[in-house]
Amino acid sequence: MPLPTRLLMCPPAHFDVIDVKNPHMQGNVGQVDRAAAAKQWSDLKSAFERAGATVDLIDPVPNCEDMVFCANQTLVGLDAAGRKLCLLSRMKHPSRQREVPAFAKWFAAAGYRVADLASTAGFEGSGDALWHPGRALIWGGHGHRTDPTAYEAVSAAFDIPVIRLKLLSDRFYHLDTCLCALDERTALINPLSFESRGLALIRAIFPQVIECPPREADQGMACNATAIGGKHVVIQKGNAQTVAALRAYNFTVHEVETTEYLKSGGSVFCMKMYVF
Repeated sequence: MPLPTRLLMCPPAHFDVIDVKNPHMQGNVGQVDRAAAAKQWSDLKSAFERAGATVDLIDPVPNCEDMVFCANQTLVGLDAAGRKLCLLSRMKHPSRQREVPAFAKWFAAAGYRVADLASTAGFEGSGDALWHPGRALIWGGHGHRTDPTAYEAVSAAFDIPVIRLKLLSDRFYHLDTCLCALDERTALINPLSFESRGLALIRAIFPQVIECPPREADQGMACNATAIGGKHVVIQKGNAQTVAALRAYNFTVHEVETTEYLKSGGSVFCMKMYVF
């Protein structure tokens, strides 16, 4: 199925770094510039809209400082019969578990069937479970936040196959930090994040694989980009080699500044949810 051009975002009213949940947060507790974060969020929303997306908003919840990263609380999409389904995450950290009910309410109001994961396994939504554009297929990352067994329940809920990929580094703790499905044929990846088996699967199914330089994948979180309409890519500013490669494949690139969010280990993809 094609990825939608409708997106959901959460304003950063309560965004902060108050603890260390991943290596990128180390040294950044209490270091968020709130004014800069608000501007960067607004600029990102505008970039999505310039790329052809329609953006809906969910109200931020007090004491949910990570809610701005709205790719994690759910996995939404269409099941094999074309019905809208919102599968709720089982988040690792208690502070993030508080975010899930607000998303359940929003998607129920938007006409989705909302369901709990039929498993006790950890599962962090579309941070780890990525739709393959144009196909009834999900790529499922595991190893740090999501348990591999969770994908049995994900596959059953959507009646769609899942290809599991083990993530090697805790700096790339979600699949969306090291794999970006740009269109049906093209993926942007950090090859150092995957086992040889996983790399072979990616290369077997995506005819075109763009490899991100290690520095840009890590410090610039270049793979945490977002594809809009199979033609546009929104990406953190300053990843020159990755941007050049994307343009060589005829993608229109929109560079944005997300440095305040990089302090928390997130960037462009983390800050939105596709709405089907």
